[in-house]
Amino acid sequence: MKDGLFSRVVLWLVFFFLLGPFLVVFVAGFSGGDTLTFPPPSYSLRWMFDVVAMPEFQRSFQTSVKIALIATVIALALGIPVAYALSRTPPPGIGLIKTVLTFPLIIPGILVGLGLLRNFVLLVNAPVFLGLLIGHVALLVPYAVRVVYASLTNLRVDIEDAAVTLGASRLRTFFMVVMPNIRNAIIAAFFLAFVTSFNQVPVSLFLTGPGISTLPIEMLGHMENTFDPSIAALSTLLVLFTMAFVLVTEKVLGISKYL
Repeated sequence: MKDGLFSRVVLWLVFFFLLGPFLVVFVAGFSGGDTLTFPPPSYSLRWMFDVVAMPEFQRSFQTSVKIALIATVIALALGIPVAYALSRTPPPGIGLIKTVLTFPLIIPGILVGLGLLRNFVLLVNAPVFLGLLIGHVALLVPYAVRVVYASLTNLRVDIEDAAVTLGASRLRTFFMVVMPNIRNAIIAAFFLAFVTSFNQVPVSLFLTGPGISTLPIEMLGHMENTFDPSIAALSTLLVLFTMAFVLVTEKVLGISKYL
């Protein structure tokens, strides 16, 4: 009995430790004061409306959405064939290949961003948008491979063999048989990659430049120069947006089945 009580106490302590900072920001986002304080002197939706109307946040939001959409589509275009090849014709050393494919997730984002800045953007003088896009694609490909691969391993191979036996080419079989059966996994990978790219900070911090900034980086710069509740309000909106995005995906597709 005491062991069960101790476990529950530890669970709740960890729970509050993880969610405590978010709760502070969430409450501060509804502040009606002019400075960021906790608890707020009053409560209002004033800063929620203000941050939505700020031009710099509107531009950076559009940039983040554009980068996330394009990077996600490219990552899926690269990741789906890789996942299919790994699941159907596993090459020698597949364990090592899987490990290499997860390097962008294991290596700290700061190192990835610094490496891309030093060896790609500065070396070949690539445009800021292109460098930012490539950095995000490099981070998203492992997500696409992992999610789609998990679905492909559960798809029976004899279904494809039956289609080939009936006269369909391998390419047609892939698009007419395989793709419809892994549709939910592809959609789940799209949502997961999009959210990851949209909220990316370390890589974007190194690869943004004059005139091009993602929303998280714009928020970071704004926070360094002001001390009002605007960033808390915007953070609250983004967290709610991300949570709704993930919860809807889990409810509709069961994204946890592919992770």
